[in-house]
Amino acid sequence: MNITVICVGKIKEKFYREAVCEYSKRLSKFCKLNIFEVDDEEAGQNLSPVQESNIKDKEGERILKKIPSNSYVFTLEIEGKKYDSVSFSKNLNDLCIKGQSSICFIIGGSLGLSDKIKDLSNAKLSFSDMTFPHQLMRVILLEQIYRAFKIINNEPYHK
Repeated sequence: MNITVICVGKIKEKFYREAVCEYSKRLSKFCKLNIFEVDDEEAGQNLSPVQESNIKDKEGERILKKIPSNSYVFTLEIEGKKYDSVSFSKNLNDLCIKGQSSICFIIGGSLGLSDKIKDLSNAKLSFSDMTFPHQLMRVILLEQIYRAFKIINNEPYHK
């Protein structure tokens, strides 16, 4: 299985980078993981809706270039579907059973995702109604993907 995570922006904090590195190492047992960071746009305060849309569109164009062909695309959106860990693992396993060998997760920037990216999504995924920094969301996502593989393989970790 090939897992791609596309993120807007870079991780600046060492502790987040270390956590991403740790989960990447753990995931190497289960999948080939690729993480792509695309540049974020400067988003100042008090932007008009048009300015926000333009920023999301520019970031979206960068994201589009990184999505592997024939991938099943999950976008992380606050309005997306919420899963518990077991249901999420079942969803990933079902995709694998159906022959889907490439799964892509997309984490937007501080303003979210462009409509173009949202429209190409196969599934919209939400971890909470709360807003999280995209650096932390990357760690949470990788942990949940790792947890899902542990559940799928009936290995201890989940509880």
